[in-house]
Amino acid sequence: MDAVRLDKWLWAARFYKTRSLAKTAIEAGHVRVEGDRSKVAKEVRVGMQIRVRQGVEERDVVVAALSDQRRGAPEAQLLYRETDDSIERREAARLARKSEFAATPDGRPSKRDRRLINRLKQRFLDEL
Repeated sequence: MDAVRLDKWLWAARFYKTRSLAKTAIEAGHVRVEGDRSKVAKEVRVGMQIRVRQGVEERDVVVAALSDQRRGAPEAQLLYRETDDSIERREAARLARKSEFAATPDGRPSKRDRRLINRLKQRFLDEL
């Protein structure tokens, strides 16, 4: 096998639970192949770089192997290698999110606190 459809590979690599979710994400522009928007049937080959956005997290991965069958998570992780830059970015974003909410007291947020939280979330999403 020298190429696999993008939606099948994302499903097999366990980025999305179903192929239809992978298809929806690709069509919405949440998946970029080699920096460009792609179509669902794009052929993925070993060595290609793919950027996958899931919620607030973005991962840059390099295709290490091909598969069109969904298997267990340990096998799925062998299909790609996440870049060092991507790991650092995700870790920095995780720490930033954690520090923003670490200062809030326990319990239900007040109306003002809720507005601040929503503003923060919106600002973070706008940066993506």
